[in-house]
Amino acid sequence: MPRIAGIDLPKNKRIDIALTRIYGVGRPSAAGILKGAGVEPSIRAQDLTDAQVSAIRKVLDSGYKVEGELRKEVAMNVKRLMDINTYRGLRHKKNLPVRGQRTRTNARTRKGPRKSAVVVRKAE
Repeated sequence: MPRIAGIDLPKNKRIDIALTRIYGVGRPSAAGILKGAGVEPSIRAQDLTDAQVSAIRKVLDSGYKVEGELRKEVAMNVKRLMDINTYRGLRHKKNLPVRGQRTRTNARTRKGPRKSAVVVRKAE
């Protein structure tokens, strides 16, 4: 099981799919990484040689922001929006959808479980 960028890649998957387990690497960038490293995309992750793994690591280190570095950058961008009180930053603070989705219905993932309305009845 090859370990690249601190992630154990699944050994039974094709390398172009296995690379997408790394945060910040999708299908197009995985194809670009493999092309830059000179590795055939159809080879299984368990069949990679040490030279191929090191070539993939070298390409990743040289031109891609992945895992911790990318997570840190994204978190800093969100924090910056919150600090300067932009509309998007306020939506992040309130845990509401940020990209213009409706919230009257749906949005349960961001808003959490429903809060039941308490009905006050008059004493007769």
